[in-house]
Amino acid sequence: MAMEIEQLYEQHIKPLPAAERLRLVERIVRELATQSTEGAPAERYDWMTVRGIAAHPLCREDAQAWVSRTRREADEQREKQWKREP
Repeated sequence: MAMEIEQLYEQHIKPLPAAERLRLVERIVRELATQSTEGAPAERYDWMTVRGIAAHPLCREDAQAWVSRTRREADEQREKQWKREP
Protein backbone atom coordinates (compact mmCIF):
# COMPACT_ATOMS: atom_id res chain seq x y z
CA MET A 1 0.00 0.00 0.00
CA ALA A 2 2.81 2.45 0.90
CA MET A 3 4.50 1.72 -2.42
CA GLU A 4 1.27 2.37 -4.30
CA ILE A 5 0.92 5.73 -2.58
CA GLU A 6 4.55 6.59 -3.34
CA GLN A 7 4.08 5.68 -7.01
CA LEU A 8 0.83 7.64 -7.19
CA TYR A 9 2.56 10.66 -5.72
CA GLU A 10 5.62 10.46 -7.96
CA GLN A 11 3.68 9.84 -11.16
CA HIS A 12 0.57 11.97 -10.75
CA ILE A 13 0.82 14.45 -7.92
CA LYS A 14 4.43 15.64 -7.90
CA PRO A 15 4.29 16.84 -11.52
CA LEU A 16 1.31 19.09 -10.75
CA PRO A 17 1.90 22.80 -10.26
CA ALA A 18 2.13 23.94 -6.63
CA ALA A 19 -1.29 25.60 -6.73
CA GLU A 20 -2.93 22.35 -7.86
CA ARG A 21 -1.16 20.37 -5.17
CA LEU A 22 -2.36 22.86 -2.56
CA ARG A 23 -5.93 22.47 -3.83
CA LEU A 24 -5.57 18.71 -3.56
CA VAL A 25 -4.26 18.93 0.00
CA GLU A 26 -7.09 21.30 0.93
CA ARG A 27 -9.68 18.91 -0.50
CA ILE A 28 -8.19 15.92 1.33
CA VAL A 29 -8.07 17.81 4.64
CA ARG A 30 -11.65 19.06 4.25
CA GLU A 31 -12.88 15.54 3.49
CA LEU A 32 -11.00 14.05 6.44
CA ALA A 33 -12.34 16.72 8.78
CA THR A 34 -15.89 16.00 7.65
CA GLN A 35 -15.45 12.25 8.07
CA SER A 36 -13.94 12.59 11.53
CA THR A 37 -16.90 14.64 12.83
CA GLU A 38 -19.65 12.55 11.25
CA GLY A 39 -21.20 10.13 13.65
CA ALA A 40 -19.22 11.47 16.59
CA PRO A 41 -21.43 12.00 19.63
CA ALA A 42 -21.93 15.60 20.62
CA GLU A 43 -19.69 16.53 23.52
CA ARG A 44 -21.75 17.09 26.63
CA TYR A 45 -20.65 18.81 29.80
CA ASP A 46 -21.76 17.69 33.23
CA TRP A 47 -22.73 20.99 34.82
CA MET A 48 -23.16 19.37 38.24
CA THR A 49 -19.37 19.23 38.51
CA VAL A 50 -19.24 23.04 38.77
CA ARG A 51 -22.13 23.31 41.20
CA GLY A 52 -21.41 25.76 44.00
CA ILE A 53 -18.12 27.02 42.60
CA ALA A 54 -19.41 30.51 41.83
CA ALA A 55 -22.34 30.74 44.18
CA HIS A 56 -21.87 34.34 45.33
CA PRO A 57 -21.16 36.07 42.01
CA LEU A 58 -24.11 34.28 40.45
CA CYS A 59 -26.38 35.61 43.22
CA ARG A 60 -25.79 39.11 41.85
CA GLU A 61 -23.57 40.17 44.70
CA ASP A 62 -21.17 42.96 43.78
CA ALA A 63 -17.70 41.51 43.18
CA GLN A 64 -15.93 43.99 45.46
CA ALA A 65 -18.50 43.48 48.20
CA TRP A 66 -18.01 39.71 47.92
CA VAL A 67 -14.21 40.03 48.15
CA SER A 68 -14.44 42.38 51.14
CA ARG A 69 -16.96 40.18 52.94
CA THR A 70 -15.07 36.94 52.38
CA ARG A 71 -11.81 38.54 53.53
CA ARG A 72 -13.50 39.88 56.64
CA GLU A 73 -15.05 36.47 57.37
CA ALA A 74 -11.67 34.76 56.90
CA ASP A 75 -10.00 37.31 59.22
CA GLU A 76 -12.67 36.73 61.88
CA GLN A 77 -12.26 32.99 61.62
CA ARG A 78 -8.46 33.27 62.01
CA GLU A 79 -8.90 35.55 65.02
CA LYS A 80 -11.18 32.99 66.69
CA GLN A 81 -8.58 30.29 66.08
CA TRP A 82 -5.79 32.42 67.59
CA LYS A 83 -7.85 33.23 70.66
CA ARG A 84 -8.50 29.52 71.36
CA GLU A 85 -4.80 28.66 71.39
CA PRO A 86 -3.09 29.00 74.87
